[in-house]
Amino acid sequence: MAVEKVGVYRKWLEPVPKGEDGKPIAGSRWSKERRHRWVVRWYGSNGKRYGKDFKSRKEADRHARELQIRVCFGRADKPRKTTLHEFAVEHGQVMKGQVAYATLQDQLRALTLFEKFIGASFLLAGIKPRHAEAFVAHRLSTVPSVATVNKDIRTLRRIFSLAIEPRWYLVEGENPFDKIKERKTTENQIRYISVEEYHRLIESTESTWWKTLLSIGYGSGLRRNEILHLTWMDIDFENQRIIVAAKKGGEKILMWEPKGRKNRIVPISDESTQLLTDMHAKAPDGHPYVFVSPERLDRIRSRQKVGHWNPTSGLINNLGRDFDVICRKGNVTKCTVHDLRRSAITNPSYAVSGQDRVFWQR
Repeated sequence: MAVEKVGVYRKWLEPVPKGEDGKPIAGSRWSKERRHRWVVRWYGSNGKRYGKDFKSRKEADRHARELQIRVCFGRADKPRKTTLHEFAVEHGQVMKGQVAYATLQDQLRALTLFEKFIGASFLLAGIKPRHAEAFVAHRLSTVPSVATVNKDIRTLRRIFSLAIEPRWYLVEGENPFDKIKERKTTENQIRYISVEEYHRLIESTESTWWKTLLSIGYGSGLRRNEILHLTWMDIDFENQRIIVAAKKGGEKILMWEPKGRKNRIVPISDESTQLLTDMHAKAPDGHPYVFVSPERLDRIRSRQKVGHWNPTSGLINNLGRDFDVICRKGNVTKCTVHDLRRSAITNPSYAVSGQDRVFWQR
């Protein structure tokens, strides 16, 4: 049975000293003439008694105050001992479904790197900020991108916060990455695509598929995967809007969630609506996807069945390469598909196909 009161007591380190008369000194003189330390004692939920000693009463009182809060909230037991490798394995198991697949893979990647650096058998409670600093220094010497190292710091900081709450492998305030500062970097210049460049991109391809993707990306600001995962059910032709929504998955639909797991509705331009109408007229009967062909969907399904499909793999092969070809044909300085979204966000309105229409709203 747990006792909710945390106590602070003296711990005598030697027998009672004797006075000049050879008799033990009075108890009133013990605190000044008998060596001692201060010990904090408390009971866990299983009735086991714990203790920790300190040199000064001030240190013991400070620890007792912090500990009393944990005891009142049922956290009196000492953290369980576990190795870094055991924690990493457990993390991979318990976080499935709690975070996006790509997020979990990135967390496991960072844990694996840290595990290789410090050792798989290292006790989690023994990892200190100096170990985190050494790991960061190692990464900076082996990875050319400072931004990548900063991402490792953020990822591991988050993972070790979970080791505190709710898993209780570390006590509050013992996150080794908590006070590790990210390194300063020079921000890359953001690439914005002008209206003139956008029209050159459109004119440089004969593919309706590509024209539609470019129009939706630049006009509605959708992310690449949001565009590629669109189904015909997501297109509201009458109201000229797109519903970006999670897919539960089924026989013909791949499971997918938008970034941040947030569904939303975005408007589309007259140009995008017309291009989508043209694609819909030629779409195979019963095929749900706008941009994923039936052949590509079958290929993905076959790879899923044998366990060779990674959810982070590109839904469409060589998308970036083909986009680069369009850029070169249109004499447009190198940019990426995601730059279409950036440009849509920073351009609330622009002329499309000779019609002035505001179809992006922040």
